[in-house]
Amino acid sequence: MSQAEFDKAAEEVKCLKTQPMDEEMLFIYSHFKQATVGDINTDRPGLLDLKGKAKWDSWNKLKGTSKKNAMKTYVEKGKRAKEEIWNMEYKRPDLLASHMCDTMPVKT
Repeated sequence: MSQAEFDKAAEEVKCLKTQPMDEEMLFIYSHFKQATVGDINTDRPGLLDLKGKAKWDSWNKLKGTSKKNAMKTYVEKGKRAKEEIWNMEYKRPDLLASHMCDTMPVKT
């Protein structure tokens, strides 16, 4: 897994205009953080910060995961998310353009 592949996947994930479900977003977030920062290095957010705690817990579960493995898993998940968008073309081609970045190639 190269840094360039990871960077490309990160850019493509940012370009998905349809936000994945919460659990998928936590998965994507935690693997991105593990790949870029490493093991979690902050205190767990307070009782009232439900979103922050969910993100922290998700990332904390990856403690000890290597950067290489986190990058690989992130890229694979990014590819699956992108494929789901592409598959929309066959069911609702009119939605495809509205779910992708302008820089993403449109399948013809």
